[in-house]
Amino acid sequence: MMRPAASSASCAAGAAGLMAAGMAGPGRAAPGRGPGAGAGAAAAPGTRSGSHPPASPRQIPAVPALVTPFRRAGAAGEKGQEEAARPRRFLPALLWFRAGRGMEPPEGDAEMLAGPDPELAATMGFSGFGKKARTFDLEAMFEQTRRTAVERSRKVLEAREREKEEQAEKELKSRHTDSSASASTATGVGSTLKPRDTASSESEDSSDEELIGPSMQSQASVQGPVGGDDDDDDEEFIGPPLPPGFKDSDDDDTEEEDNNPVKKIPDSHEITLQHGTKTVSALGLDPSGARLITGGYDYDVKFWDFAGMDASLQAFRSLQPCECHQIKSLQYSSTGDVILVVSGNSQAKVLDRDGFPVMECIKGDQYIVDMTNTKGHTAMLNSGCWHPKIKEEFLTCSNDGTVRTWDVNNEKKHKSVFKPRSVQGKRVIPTTCTYSRDGKLIAAGCQDGSIQIWDRNMSVHTKFHCRQAHAPGTDTSCLAFSYDGTALASRGGDDTLKMWDIRQFKKPLHSAERLSSFFPMTDCCFSPDDKILVTGTSVKKGGGSGKLFFFDRETFQKLYEIEVTDASVVRCLWHPKLNQIMVGTGNGLAKVYYDPVKSQRGAKLCVVKTKRKERQAETLTQDYIITPHALPMFREPRQRSTRKQLEKDRLDPMKSHKPEPPVAGPGRGGRVGTHGGTLSSYIVKNIALDKTDDSNPREAILRHAKEAEENPYWVAPAYAKTQPKTVFAEVEPEDDETDKPEWKKRKI
Repeated sequence: MMRPAASSASCAAGAAGLMAAGMAGPGRAAPGRGPGAGAGAAAAPGTRSGSHPPASPRQIPAVPALVTPFRRAGAAGEKGQEEAARPRRFLPALLWFRAGRGMEPPEGDAEMLAGPDPELAATMGFSGFGKKARTFDLEAMFEQTRRTAVERSRKVLEAREREKEEQAEKELKSRHTDSSASASTATGVGSTLKPRDTASSESEDSSDEELIGPSMQSQASVQGPVGGDDDDDDEEFIGPPLPPGFKDSDDDDTEEEDNNPVKKIPDSHEITLQHGTKTVSALGLDPSGARLITGGYDYDVKFWDFAGMDASLQAFRSLQPCECHQIKSLQYSSTGDVILVVSGNSQAKVLDRDGFPVMECIKGDQYIVDMTNTKGHTAMLNSGCWHPKIKEEFLTCSNDGTVRTWDVNNEKKHKSVFKPRSVQGKRVIPTTCTYSRDGKLIAAGCQDGSIQIWDRNMSVHTKFHCRQAHAPGTDTSCLAFSYDGTALASRGGDDTLKMWDIRQFKKPLHSAERLSSFFPMTDCCFSPDDKILVTGTSVKKGGGSGKLFFFDRETFQKLYEIEVTDASVVRCLWHPKLNQIMVGTGNGLAKVYYDPVKSQRGAKLCVVKTKRKERQAETLTQDYIITPHALPMFREPRQRSTRKQLEKDRLDPMKSHKPEPPVAGPGRGGRVGTHGGTLSSYIVKNIALDKTDDSNPREAILRHAKEAEENPYWVAPAYAKTQPKTVFAEVEPEDDETDKPEWKKRKI
């Protein structure tokens, strides 16, 4: 029997021989060896039958020399047959590699590649060994693929063109009222679509695996008229053809709403927010429409959360960020995380979403003549707004004649200064300012009636200006850019509302007059669809109701008006996301107009919530033990609510810390009177006698009776003839009263 080591050695030698045969060919010997070298190597001494010595690099036998030992070993016994039946994979792999690389086989390999060798196939163990390897021409394959793709793309384009032709023919068929003409048209459509059917069938036969081209639904719609019984066409065209100009009712409603912009105004419902009793001069809504802020002449800023409010409509926070200065403008930033507060002082403030201060602009030096060299405003602010794109930048204008831009992260100095000038080059006061929708332009309305527009990056010369936009000496209260950025609306103090095209800024496109305005912050705004312009009017006390007017942007025709309240309409705001209109009035109200169908969130969230009931536990001062059967001396008094206890303590001057009333007269009890604390008043206070008379008032009057009777001057001469003689009661001596009991004594 053969040992396993010899068997493995023979396999390794056989593999090496096969590889050498693939390289050198069956008819040639290995380099440095003769034709008979292999036979001599097979009978080397020291080896057993069926085993081979390990082949060195210089002694690689050829294929014929290896085949003979394999056959002999196979004839020797069963072990040799198993060894001969093992596949040898080195030569096929080498031949496949050479064929894939496009390498021509050597001359000696031509005979082996010409056809399968039965002896070699039996030796290797499978019948397919020795066949010529298949070659692949990649360029030819890519070319074939490209041609196939071009052909299929051409068919897809032809199919789309025919679909377009079919749609055009369908439109022509619907226009014809004659049934015979429509039938002939349908026949023509069917005849023109038959080649498409055959082309599609050919394309389906050519590619069974992939579906290239339009979807099955579109093919079915194209092939449907060929059969003549398309279900979709039957559903669309039932009965006689529709007359020209016929429209569905839904289409009529939609088109009517588009043609009538009044139906887009959300005014069917309203809620009223009680800010205070004085004018609501500022309104602000965050970009998402979740919170509303109101500011007024009462110095208060109130926060309203639509999602957190109930039907009681109470603000969740109220504060005075600028102490005793009227609030003129409030606006959320583009991200809604900070709020710009512009008041009557010279320093604008920035608050966070909950009302806590973030930064305060610096005040400039008012003794410097050139306002460019000051770090901030030196006079009262008039207006301000945020940059629409840059969340850290905002804009303010002031009575010092400058318009300044600021950065939230730098409160020590402004970013840039714009100085509006009059025709003579003198300083004019800007009363309102704003950014364009893209933030590239800065516009300001001035007291001389002009509107001046600068490029944001060039602060010296104006880019557009109109000197006589409004009447000189009036305060232009608002400037608003349209959403498309081409139109500018201005609300003037001369009771006008004008529309401008900034590309032709010499004269207004439209103008509306007799719109009274008594406030320097009466504003105007555009609707979300940019087709309507809104503004409010002012009225005197008892002079009627303040109204909200809606004008068409194209024709400037008055479309609609809303009677808001019996006071002036100062602020108006139309939020694009909520589609709700917020109005601030002169009597301290903030009204919200909305439509349950057209509006989103906002006021719709709070009106559906019921009022919260107060908890009884919150009204008690402290917990106590109830002992109904205790003795009276140990029974605790009944606890009262906090409100009643506070009212009771308010009446107690000691608990309420009631201040002492002002001194009347010359002064008493060591306190100086109203005449002051000078040296003379001190001397008078200490020297002057106490004129208070603690005696009987009857005696004090009768003290002057004798003098009045002898020298009558005021009343007695007029009644000398008719006046009866005065009779006074006699005074009883006090000694008599000492004997009387206490309850009988006369009380004076």
